[in-house]
Amino acid sequence: METEFIFFSGKGGVGKTSMACATAVHYAEAGRRTLIVTTDPAANLADVFEQPIGHHITPLAGIDNLWAMEIDPDRATEEYKERALAPLRAAFPPEMVAVIDEQMSGPCTAEVAAFDRFTDFLVLERAADRPVQFDVVIFDTAPTGHTIRLLELPAEWSQSISAAEQGSGQTCIGPAAAIQEAKHKYERALAQLRDGEHTRFIFVLHPEAIALHETARAIGELRKLDIQTYELIVNGIIPPAETANELMAARAAMQAGYLQRIESELPYPTRRMFLLDGEIKGLDRLRGVAGLLSGETETLPRQATGGNGSGDLEAFHLPSPQDVLPRVTPDGHSRTLFFAGKGGVGKTVASCVTAVWLARQGYRTLLLTTDPAAHLGDVLGEPVGNEPAPLAELLSLWAAKIDPKKTADAYKKRILDDARERGRPEASIRVMAEELDSPCTEEIAAFDRFIEYASEGEWDAIVFDTAPTGHTLRLLELPVEWSKQLDVKVFSSVDTAVADDMAKQRFAGVIDMMRDPERSTFAFVMYPEATPIIEAYRASQELATLEIPTGLVVANLVIPPEQANTPFTRARRAMQERYLAEIQERFAVPVLTLPLLPREVTGLEMLAELGKQMYPEAVVA
Repeated sequence: METEFIFFSGKGGVGKTSMACATAVHYAEAGRRTLIVTTDPAANLADVFEQPIGHHITPLAGIDNLWAMEIDPDRATEEYKERALAPLRAAFPPEMVAVIDEQMSGPCTAEVAAFDRFTDFLVLERAADRPVQFDVVIFDTAPTGHTIRLLELPAEWSQSISAAEQGSGQTCIGPAAAIQEAKHKYERALAQLRDGEHTRFIFVLHPEAIALHETARAIGELRKLDIQTYELIVNGIIPPAETANELMAARAAMQAGYLQRIESELPYPTRRMFLLDGEIKGLDRLRGVAGLLSGETETLPRQATGGNGSGDLEAFHLPSPQDVLPRVTPDGHSRTLFFAGKGGVGKTVASCVTAVWLARQGYRTLLLTTDPAAHLGDVLGEPVGNEPAPLAELLSLWAAKIDPKKTADAYKKRILDDARERGRPEASIRVMAEELDSPCTEEIAAFDRFIEYASEGEWDAIVFDTAPTGHTLRLLELPVEWSKQLDVKVFSSVDTAVADDMAKQRFAGVIDMMRDPERSTFAFVMYPEATPIIEAYRASQELATLEIPTGLVVANLVIPPEQANTPFTRARRAMQERYLAEIQERFAVPVLTLPLLPREVTGLEMLAELGKQMYPEAVVA
């Protein structure tokens, strides 16, 4: 029997990991040897299974036939570099190998290294890694926009390697000759992705507009790669028995329309999963969810809550305006606010609420996103383009979506035009063009564009709706890493000293701004459940290693205490109360809250009303 490959994908925060883990449990309990692997830089398989996993194939305790692995990007990068450099050590002087090693130390290598490790499982290479031959391999992927980029890599890297062979023989991921074997592996990986008999893509989505659009867009991108086999799991549906509650009834009515649209616009095999009264963690709970997904069971026992959901939060206190406003408003100089967190927790809503609030205070405000899955326009209720433009109904607010592909094209053109103006030899320009044609240039270009806006001094406030946590951290680390790479003269025929100095100054200024709490605030958005809290806390600790402090936390989707009036809503509210107290204890910064609402957040009027709740007792202009 050939191995079956199952990919779980979808917008962040829709329950991909929970559904992937429950599916893995289902197959393992059915006697099939199952491996679940995550390629998400913000991995949380260990949190869901409640046992350590890490960067190696780990048999899970308490269940037969199930193994798991969390691909660690840093370790994958070191392993990849060593495999590429090992054959060169015997053939070239140490000085030359050291230069190549430095060339491969940039952020570009990290992405392809993680993908290289991922393809090992897809094409079943390096069998010594594996304790068994697996019947099923499940991939819990990163959020959709980044997953698409990951899946595009086999075709793009094959093109990059082929081009390098015709040119300098060098790519940003190492010498073309040394990685020629990888080209064939990536081609086989893409062939496996296209094999509809043995490979399936399962999209998890909530019955909401943004998740529906994102799923349709992602399927369209996969079709371009000739990947055709799809299924859906519609998650988070309000149980019919809970519509006696006013809030749940309103949300169920909203969901009903989207369930009809999903059925008509995404005509693929579909399963539905009701919203549960508690989290999906631990093998017992995963077994129950697996039963619901397979149709073997209809309900799960109610989870113990450890509270009554009354809203009596002795350990949690809403912050005073005096604690919050100095972290949000400009004070004699511009302020940049970064909203980060696990995908799907509401970063875009929190960013838009804050940007609208600042603009209504009279501050000239720019709202930006670099998230490939950006939906600023959906939340604002107005279209958002690649260049800053004022909103028709709020002239103090400008918004822009930094389109990765368009920005990368402009970035490449600018660098090559500059090289020509400086009289660089045409051979060197060809080498630079090859280097810039690598897929990771998009990420570098997007951050470079943000730096341009941050350096202009035109705005009182810049609100930055960032990509999901793991990728956000890699993006934020880029100026530090890239400025180091500027010291490495990749091409000896190109004198880049002046450009290096200018770039270093730009990067250094932005890094200083990020580290200065008087000019910059990092806010983590999360809903009050274990996984997004742990993920945000890990991210905040990583930021601390870069000397970047966390300034605010936004807890989203909080059930208002007056709506906790049924056993189901009381159970969920009690769970949230415990986690709100944990958030405050872990982060030790002001914690703002946004309520669970009867419908989706869209339009300036709704954003303005939420601003009054998020930033209370402030005088709105």
